[in-house]
This record gives sequence, structure tokens and C-alpha cells, in this order.
Amino acid sequence: MNLSVFCGVSVDGFLARPDHALDFLDAGGQEPHGFEEFYGSVDVVVIGRKTFEVVLKFGSWSYGKKPVFVLSSRPLDFSAVKGGVVEQMSGEPAKIVRQLKSRGFKHAYIDGGVTIQRFLAAGCVDRLVITRVPVLIGAGIPLFGPVPRDISLRHVATRSYKGGLVQSEYEIGAAQIP
Repeated sequence: MNLSVFCGVSVDGFLARPDHALDFLDAGGQEPHGFEEFYGSVDVVVIGRKTFEVVLKFGSWSYGKKPVFVLSSRPLDFSAVKGGVVEQMSGEPAKIVRQLKSRGFKHAYIDGGVTIQRFLAAGCVDRLVITRVPVLIGAGIPLFGPVPRDISLRHVATRSYKGGLVQSEYEIGAAQIP
């Protein structure tokens, strides 16, 4: 199973503002930068509870009919999700990956600050696509947090876009799922 992160960050490395707002992501314009193609390649989405709560505020369900697993150890209310396929899951990243794999999923999109950090620290991410947006926001939710060991990355490509976006792609190697 492949596990990928595709995210936008401020140049100073934040996924969102301290209040979880994502408004700064528009600083690079709305030009295509590969997200649609990436999203078409995944068959399941894994997000954390806080990201789920932020997405609900968008008004319409952003994930279409793609199965979405929301990670939380406390009960969640999915009644606001209209037209989506949403389930709750909890546990350590390796356990979650095993459960997804047992259900036949092949490529997961891992999203949300703490969720990305947990999956990276557990060795459960194969690919990172990080798009830096040309803005400094000074504080917020960081993309990276503490890791238990160095995580070696293999640079695949870096692309720049007219609006100022700079996107770098890295491979981490086969995820270490027991």
C-alpha cells in the first residue's frame, strides 16, 4: 500500500494558522499544481479529527465519493456530511494502515497536521509532495514535528509556478508497516 502526503504550506512551514484557517494558501494563486491528478490516484483519504472539523466548515463535502477515514478516539458526528463516504478509525498508524490494506485499499492520501506528523514518525509515509506558498505567516500548525530518528528523503523533483508556488516531491522508501 502506498501512503502519500500532498500539502500546501507557508514558506515558514505552516499548514494552517493557529485557528486552523487556510486563507493564506491562496497567496500563490489558484493555478493548477497537480493536486487533481494526485487526488485521482488515491483510493482512500485519512484525516484527523481537527482537519475533519475544518473541512466541515467549507460548506460542501470536499472529498466527493472517495472513502474518508477520520482518526479520533472519541465519538464523531457524521450527520453533516452529505453525499460522502465517511468512517471513524483509531489506533496507531501501522494498525490503521493494516486495516486499510485488509480492506483492499492501494493508495492513501494522508492529511492534517498531527496525522501527517504521526504517520511520518511511525515510518508510514512513502511520498511527500510539499507546495510552498509565497507567504510568511509567523505562527500556526507546523507541517513537521519531532521525529524519533532521522527520516532520509530522496528528492524526486522541484517545480515552480508563475504565481510563486514552489513544489518539491520526495520519496521516503517503502513504509515500514509490520
